[in-house]
Amino acid sequence: MMGVSEKCSNFAADMRYFITFSYDGTNYHGWQIQPNGVSVQEKLQWALSTLLREEIAVTGAGRTDAGVHARMMVAHFDTSNMEHGTLSIKDLTYKLNRLLPKDIAVQKIEEVSDDMHARFSAKWRTYHYYIHTCKDPFERAYSCEIHYPLDFAKMNEAGRILLEYEDFGAFCKAGADVKTTLCDVTKAEWIQTSDTNWYFEITANRFLRNMVRAVVGTLIDVGRGKLSLDDFRKVIEGKQRSDAGESMPGNALFLVNIVY
Repeated sequence: MMGVSEKCSNFAADMRYFITFSYDGTNYHGWQIQPNGVSVQEKLQWALSTLLREEIAVTGAGRTDAGVHARMMVAHFDTSNMEHGTLSIKDLTYKLNRLLPKDIAVQKIEEVSDDMHARFSAKWRTYHYYIHTCKDPFERAYSCEIHYPLDFAKMNEAGRILLEYEDFGAFCKAGADVKTTLCDVTKAEWIQTSDTNWYFEITANRFLRNMVRAVVGTLIDVGRGKLSLDDFRKVIEGKQRSDAGESMPGNALFLVNIVY
């Protein structure tokens, strides 16, 4: 008769894997699975489940809203079929890229320890928001066209003010279910790449829902002269979303880096 330890040895333990990938969010209702829209998470889970021949659940490093892109996104999943099945990590990466839509691309898959978590183990995340100040048909899909002059020096002064605060409730989507609105922002800077092209780079340990687009909209109000630097401080200290600027379009926002 088979002993308990012998029985247990026949069941392979799940291993944890990090998958690093990128996507164009144009055709998706964001990262997270939605009841009435196609999501990136849904596509990735379907592809992994198909290739590994078991139900796979993936947990992302965060969630991007509808239309937002990721040059780098990380998710984790657990399976025993990599170690004991017929697929190697290299094979799975190759087959995923063949199976997934053309707007999702896997860069690498790596085995990690069980205590690593795509969301909670991440230390820093960086986003870029792109704008252009002259009509350009080749920028319109991934950058926001601005028709009025902006004072980028003043916008960068306001960006540095963000680093002095930790409560960003003013930039959190109204009604969002969050336990805390505290974030540690370490960089907030406008960077010029040509005469008519700029991007805003912001790095923090975490981001609130809709936070980056709300921050950008409020900084643009500063650049237009609609808000002074003192007004900007009052917006942050007031912690009311209604006092901040409009949420900018999602198509110009990219998640670009995650540090573990």
